Amino acid sequence: MQLIHTTMHKQIFHSILLLVVSLALMSFKTADEQAAEALARRVMGSKAKAVVFEQMESPTDSYELLQKGKKVLIRGNNANSMAVGLNRYIQQFCLANVSWFDYNPIELPKKMPKVPEKVTGKVEMPIRFFLNYCTFGYTMPWWKWPQWERFIDWMALNGVNMPLAITGQEAVWQKVWRKYGLTDEQIRAYFTGPAHLPWQRMINIDRWQGPLPQSWIDGQAELQKQILERERELNMTPVLPAFAGHVPSDLEQAVPGIRTSKVNRWCNFDEKYRCTYLNPSDPIFARIQKDFLEEQTRMYGTNHIYGVDLFNEVSPPSWEPDSLAKISAGVYQSLASVDPEAVWLQMAWLFISNKRAWTQERIKAYLDAVPIGKMIMLDYECDYTEIWRMTEHFYGHKFIWCYLGNFGGMTEIEGDYKHNAKLIAGAKKEGGQEFVGIGSTLEGFGVNEPIYEALLAQAWDTGIGFDAYIDNIADRHLGRVDADYRAFWHTMVDKVCTTHTSTGAAGIINAHPNLEGEWNWTTELRKGYDIKNLDEALAILEKVEGSSNYLKFDLANTRRQSIRNNALAVRKRFADAYKAGNRDEMVAASQEFLGMCDKMIVELKKCHDFSLDDWIRDARAWGTTEAEKDYFEMNARTIITVWGDSYRLTDYANRDYDGLVETFYKVRWQKFFDAVLAAYDAGEPFVNMKGPNIPKGKTKEECERAMKFDAEIWDFENKWAHIR
Repeated sequence: MQLIHTTMHKQIFHSILLLVVSLALMSFKTADEQAAEALARRVMGSKAKAVVFEQMESPTDSYELLQKGKKVLIRGNNANSMAVGLNRYIQQFCLANVSWFDYNPIELPKKMPKVPEKVTGKVEMPIRFFLNYCTFGYTMPWWKWPQWERFIDWMALNGVNMPLAITGQEAVWQKVWRKYGLTDEQIRAYFTGPAHLPWQRMINIDRWQGPLPQSWIDGQAELQKQILERERELNMTPVLPAFAGHVPSDLEQAVPGIRTSKVNRWCNFDEKYRCTYLNPSDPIFARIQKDFLEEQTRMYGTNHIYGVDLFNEVSPPSWEPDSLAKISAGVYQSLASVDPEAVWLQMAWLFISNKRAWTQERIKAYLDAVPIGKMIMLDYECDYTEIWRMTEHFYGHKFIWCYLGNFGGMTEIEGDYKHNAKLIAGAKKEGGQEFVGIGSTLEGFGVNEPIYEALLAQAWDTGIGFDAYIDNIADRHLGRVDADYRAFWHTMVDKVCTTHTSTGAAGIINAHPNLEGEWNWTTELRKGYDIKNLDEALAILEKVEGSSNYLKFDLANTRRQSIRNNALAVRKRFADAYKAGNRDEMVAASQEFLGMCDKMIVELKKCHDFSLDDWIRDARAWGTTEAEKDYFEMNARTIITVWGDSYRLTDYANRDYDGLVETFYKVRWQKFFDAVLAAYDAGEPFVNMKGPNIPKGKTKEECERAMKFDAEIWDFENKWAHIR
């Protein structure tokens, strides 16, 4: 018995000693090394033991990989640089990839490879920005911590060090507006539904699908604390919001004498959803700014960079240059009076969306009123228009070159790898000292993750050429080198991904049914490439053998894109048959079209990326009661279909989700084919419509059938979204 006790005491002693030694060793590790190790464990699991991290001194962000005995040593000047080094090891040596979605597995090799010789990476762009207000509505409104945790890891691995961080601001505003005498009922009614909050935050709409549940406000506040803690841990500088002048209309009664005005109605929303604006010249503006920033800093801390975006797709109170200058000066002064270190981050989208109004004189007046060094401009859609070239480098302000890449979270294969690389190279050569970063302002994630990885990789000097980088996309998607997979990716890059992203990028299946052209501007059917080129790429991909998750996705993604591309010709066959009076051909074409919908559904059901059930499940998960769950589901259904209170934005966020095609898009087309055939059989015309209004040269009587159909479809769409 004594021997047993002695043995137990020794075991306990050794365990305690081991713990003490481990803690002692950990104490010698820097916070950045510990953060990099924790990241490696999250993405590599037990195989993280194959790598070790070491922080090094460097005047700029840099990393290096080398073999140290049986382990790979990853050195970097901070946790973010070490993360980029880790990503290079995973992609280039392990031939694996970390997705921005948490449901995608990280398929590492059984035996972790060595690094035969030292490789290095040195940053060329000190700022790497990511996200857009809209991403928080089109992709991330229903995320909880597991999804955010993976995405933050993805950002770190790809070198992002300045993410937009606007989650949880409604909790701050609730506390602020209470100080001004508003009730919680008034405040929650001022907010929109969760998926529409980005446009409420950008002074576009109020109240739509509100009031916002208190459980949402509280839950998002807690989530924001987790997001910011992890982003800062990985050396990121989160961009938090500040007051831009948007106030609840009820403030006019609560604060006598306040001088507010209404911005113009956005996207034809009803008057009751119109936003109220407070000019910075009003003394209360600075007071509200102070209250908001102090409360936000108490809750979330600060990194001194604030996103303030005025007049996004709405007009200022006056277009006089002096007035614009006073507004921007007032905003900056309100920031600096609270935080002397404040830097204003402003998106340049307002200059793109209303080019005619924003003349160079007005832009210059607006920008010159802010001290140089105190503003950073996001050149929002450089793949389409480089504003920095048109404004003398934003008249001396620092700017970040941004690739937008996706509108509405739509599922179109698009984007131009080569054009982006050419433009970024041009900015590096000619952007001057004002050019301080690159990034992406994607509205939604879509289906083109590799183009964002390729974009962010261009912030670093790695010695890897363009063609070799494209080869590696194929290699890390399959887990091995395969000539056909590489040929597929090069065909896609050379012949398919050859145009900048456009608003409304869609397939005909996702478009409001009509006989010819587009019914609404929100669905753009033109392709920037010959669709035969995508089918050529698909034929190559079909020859690849393997079981990787990325191969599974690439196959489903390319097949469903091929179906949506080729469906347009079948719609034309139906229309031509209608004009020719060939009923049998009309029926044959309609059946083929609906059959293509079914074929697409088969492909969509193979991947989480295309799951309507997941989108709705995640929305309902935020509810604490059945009524709240139903509310969140309604909001989730609305944003991806009718969007708002009129047809103006219908299908803007169209996407190939299995349940959407099955229960929404296909049903609309079935109703359309039935309506046209019924009109044909009755000997009455069915006029091709563009929107629900009578086309020029047509009478109301001629359009009766088509207008009745459009009214029925609008009713169907709203019922599908559970709006009524």
